[in-house]
Amino acid sequence: MDKVISMREAIAEFVHDGDTIAIEGFTAFICYAAAHEILRQEQKDLTLCRMTPDVIFDQMIAAGCAKKLIFSYMGNPGVGPLYCIRRAVEKDIPKPLELEEYSHFGTICRYMAGASKLPFFPIKSYLGDDLPKQNPKIQYIQNPYNISERIAVVPPLNPDLTIIHAQRADVDGNIQAWGLLGVQKEAALAAKKVVVVVEEIVDKKVIQSDPNRTILPSMMVDAVVHEPFGTHPSYVQGYHDRDNKFYLEWAEISRDEEATRAWLDEWVYGVQNRSEYMQKMQNKEPEMLKRLSVAEAYSEPVNYGSFASK
Repeated sequence: MDKVISMREAIAEFVHDGDTIAIEGFTAFICYAAAHEILRQEQKDLTLCRMTPDVIFDQMIAAGCAKKLIFSYMGNPGVGPLYCIRRAVEKDIPKPLELEEYSHFGTICRYMAGASKLPFFPIKSYLGDDLPKQNPKIQYIQNPYNISERIAVVPPLNPDLTIIHAQRADVDGNIQAWGLLGVQKEAALAAKKVVVVVEEIVDKKVIQSDPNRTILPSMMVDAVVHEPFGTHPSYVQGYHDRDNKFYLEWAEISRDEEATRAWLDEWVYGVQNRSEYMQKMQNKEPEMLKRLSVAEAYSEPVNYGSFASK
């Protein structure tokens, strides 16, 4: 079954007002293209989930699409604060934002509970921690195997939709990725629907020739979107580098609400899709693709063997 659709079609079909949306990717694989299309389609009252809500959620919250943020760390990575989220929390600009905070491992455990259809997930790292005082969803139960011990638990997280980015897929939706994967697989397996955005669509034989790189089988994927550079300014190992210059620029732009709105008007609402966005970026800086290009670094081949040879 061919699951390849456009980004516009994917967001229109799978994102609805009031949904809980996870866009995962730890430093790498952050799908800005999907976030920008959500903004263009003007979905609202979303609950946004992300282990590390960095610039991607700063932009979404600046646009006013979210009512709540579930997270475990926030910041412009390697640069500083997220000023748009700060304005929402401290001044209700552009609208109030509810926060639900966990540790990194706590967020991972929530996805794992969701993926495993468990009512909760036990976690020891909250013992003696002050975070449960701020988040009533972190509870304590008695260890059934040692009644003198108590253990912290977190509830499952089952997003209505998880969006992740990967290097490649076939048309059936078998997804392959490598590098710094973070919690992409767990977030996808926990979700009710899954959209995967990829740098390239490859023949099924390519997927079959290297099965250990498959992080999601086709049965777990609802749609595949072919969107090269869909993660800019983030990076995809083997395809393009992280645009550090952009993150520094965002730190200055996002300090000012009017400048932030002007950026969204020009770079999100002012383009129809990611292709136009990338063309506009290249017009602004003709050497951008060269600057973000990566050198080849192939892994050693592996002989998986084959019954066909006998």
